[in-house]
Amino acid sequence: MWIRVHSWLKRFAMSKFVLDGYSLTLDRVADFLARRPAVTVATKARAAVRKGRNFVQELLKSGKPVYGVNTGFGKLANVRIPDEKLAELQLNLIRSHACGVAEPLSENVVRLALLLRINSLIHGNSGVREEVVDSLLALLNSRVVPWVPRKGSVGASGDLAPLSHIALVLIGEGKAYFDGKLMPGGEAMKRAGLKAVTLQAKEGLALVNGTQIIQAIGLRTIVQARRWIKLADAAAACSLEALRGSDSPFDPRVAKVRPHPGHALVSRNMLKMLKDSEIRESHRVGDDRVQDAYSLRCVPQVHGAARDAFRHVEEVFTCELNAATDNPLLFPDDKEVISAGNFHGQPLAQALDYLAILLSEIGAISERRTESMVNPDLSNLPPFLVRESGLNSGLMIAQVVCAALASENKIHAHPASVDSIPTSANKEDHVSMGVTAALKADHVFKNIKNILGIELLAARFALDYHRPLKPGRGVAGIMKVLEKDIPPLVRDRALYEDFAKVEAAVDSGALDAVLDELE
Repeated sequence: MWIRVHSWLKRFAMSKFVLDGYSLTLDRVADFLARRPAVTVATKARAAVRKGRNFVQELLKSGKPVYGVNTGFGKLANVRIPDEKLAELQLNLIRSHACGVAEPLSENVVRLALLLRINSLIHGNSGVREEVVDSLLALLNSRVVPWVPRKGSVGASGDLAPLSHIALVLIGEGKAYFDGKLMPGGEAMKRAGLKAVTLQAKEGLALVNGTQIIQAIGLRTIVQARRWIKLADAAAACSLEALRGSDSPFDPRVAKVRPHPGHALVSRNMLKMLKDSEIRESHRVGDDRVQDAYSLRCVPQVHGAARDAFRHVEEVFTCELNAATDNPLLFPDDKEVISAGNFHGQPLAQALDYLAILLSEIGAISERRTESMVNPDLSNLPPFLVRESGLNSGLMIAQVVCAALASENKIHAHPASVDSIPTSANKEDHVSMGVTAALKADHVFKNIKNILGIELLAARFALDYHRPLKPGRGVAGIMKVLEKDIPPLVRDRALYEDFAKVEAAVDSGALDAVLDELE
């Protein structure tokens, strides 16, 4: 009986998702995206929210001008707003700023942005009422997801346009999905049994002044990319076996004399994947090749640099997860209001540009390994890895697809964070373009999934020609999974279906038994 109760209690604890403003992690974000947990706010955080709101009330009673509380916004900060129009000021802010364009963000990104905004507000530095936090929680935990166009933020003074589309639904306007069906926001709220909020002083600004759209897009890419970046090492090992490459470049002594952490990590992964390889043993003697091509020999240097860069990206986003990104910031204990720039997305924008660059390089070197496998002049394998080449084209155009995607990635790797166009009549004269950086990084990530998938597919076909020799343990583990659903390439077939099977195998976790052995 106790075992059953203990098991139930453990599952119950796992299902809870409590926000306190300070304890979000990348792993918790990944958990949130993987399922739809009921989210609550910690009691201590609620006390901080109440303290912050009480301070707003004190400011209003004092009659002093406070930006965003009883003044206009941006260039209009010097315009004093009468007390009787403060609620109208917040309503006008949301309506005027909800002017995003282009196709909408995915529902899981919008839900993550809601989670992140709540986590920021409950610091108590934004001055919203507890009722607003509860309304956001109710929205997050409901079947309603705001419709949010993906373009229109310059990533400074907050992600104003997209966050305003979320706030618009909270006040019963805009558009939203209810059970996946798009409808007016007020109708969606009504169907879910939710009440619209009437915003008071400071609350409209608090809902839209933050980096949560940059974060949400970037975080989803980061948590998904973790598995695929590790997979890149596995794919490289599969290609090395297919091309009968050497494991000498992965010797730990090589990493020791150039001690970048990522280099050593990738070398260890490669050796794990290649352990007990009969293919490698078959040509240790009598092989007249002196060195492999860079795309094989320099995997530790290129993948390793990507690993080190990715670790930095994770550190930046981990820091931002529990940040207050509003303006002005309220410090109730000190009885101070500070106008500053915590809404500026530059830290995230730079990290996301870095992410796009490192992912692009993973794709670029992967494409070269695929070319080496399909090119008979480089591989000593049948042209394009198919029998009766000429009659059959095999992976000829699959490599072309890789080339197209790798080239496209180079365009998207151009940094967005070095650009700035002044806004708000030059009051906001330097901006981060963080959402652009996030969208670019996500686009590159989607491309490398296809590039790495095609590399794995090429290796799956190439290794057939080395039978009965067995590849290394890790490589064999990858091939065992792929061979279940992907038959040998005997004659031409529609390869896009094979591409989809490889991607599904990775995303479903079917390869995790191998990948979990890697670092």
